[in-house]
Amino acid sequence: MRYIIAIIQPDRLDEVLRILEEKEIHLVTVTNVLGRGRQKGISEVYRGHKEGGRLLKKIKLEIAVNEEFVQATVDAIIQGARTNHIGDGKIFVLDLKECLRIRTGETGKIAIG
Repeated sequence: MRYIIAIIQPDRLDEVLRILEEKEIHLVTVTNVLGRGRQKGISEVYRGHKEGGRLLKKIKLEIAVNEEFVQATVDAIIQGARTNHIGDGKIFVLDLKECLRIRTGETGKIAIG
């Protein structure tokens, strides 16, 4: 089991979700977040002074998948989120030790769905 976290541009969310749906990956948590990467946000000149360090709006996707869906999930996110510009985002793939479905008490691969 793996836990995939992706940070993407807000305008790419619909495309990423569409491709995930095509690959039969349905269980996704989406959160609006603020952050900055290597570009350190947006620099603006305000009253003659350069102001940096602004946080940019991003989307955070969290997806728990069984091993056989890891590559399809990563590929879908890349395909839907890539614009070839700075700020396209990041994908983190973590080991998932356990998953429990609250309603039924199921655990492990079965609980992910």
